[in-house]
Amino acid sequence: MSSLLRFFALSAASLSIAFTAPANAQDKSTITVGISVGTAEKIFDVVQKVAARDGLTIKLVKFNDYQLPNAALNAGDLDANAFQHKPFLDNQIKARGFDIVPVGLTVTAPLGYYSRKIKSLNDLPEGATVGIQNDPSNGNRALRLLAAYKIITLKPEAEEKNTATPLDVVSNPRKIKLVALDAAQLPRSLDDLTVASINNDYAEQAGLVPARDAIGREAANGPYANLIAVRTKDRDQPWVKKLVSAYQSPEVRAYIEKEFKGSLIPAF
Repeated sequence: MSSLLRFFALSAASLSIAFTAPANAQDKSTITVGISVGTAEKIFDVVQKVAARDGLTIKLVKFNDYQLPNAALNAGDLDANAFQHKPFLDNQIKARGFDIVPVGLTVTAPLGYYSRKIKSLNDLPEGATVGIQNDPSNGNRALRLLAAYKIITLKPEAEEKNTATPLDVVSNPRKIKLVALDAAQLPRSLDDLTVASINNDYAEQAGLVPARDAIGREAANGPYANLIAVRTKDRDQPWVKKLVSAYQSPEVRAYIEKEFKGSLIPAF
């Protein structure tokens, strides 16, 4: 096992299988896919069954840190991953030089704000502490959602380019205090914050139901559809088509719509 794999094995607390280096065969019958812990596990249980009918076995590696799956994929320790939207992937490619491409859409998970102190984001009081993600992509989403509720105003160029950071806030009439934290830490910080922006996977792990408990939420038709990604050299491999077809099957669509009741929405 390489040093990179040992690092992942220690860092991904919910690692479900040991990493194995993907085979070199062009048309693989077994692939390894990295996913986030939480809702993706449930969906991929259905995806695996559909893929098996087409002769494709999918093994899963589960991550609880958004920074790890693309590094694992780029290094060749995964064949694919399915955990991110395109702005997040674009930021990681720009920052870390990954040779990774999207090959198919999965679900849209509208980002939401949650609170144990107020019932609506419109009720955010003056001087409130507002938790947002500290990664560029989701932090941008959290800020844009505050701007959509007219709580802050952002520089127009930052909104247009999806690059908003706290430094791009040009108007803050309620004098809110932005607190940037790791995405996984935000649910655990709800007692200490007025509100927190929480990704769906982490919200559900904390016992929150996004469609019911979010006090402010992105539009369902926003630009943040999640996707399946592979290394650029693999994008035309037959197993990639099988993987995407399995995920975008009628069985998976029906399961998502029945199981998540609007918390997740098929993007295909």
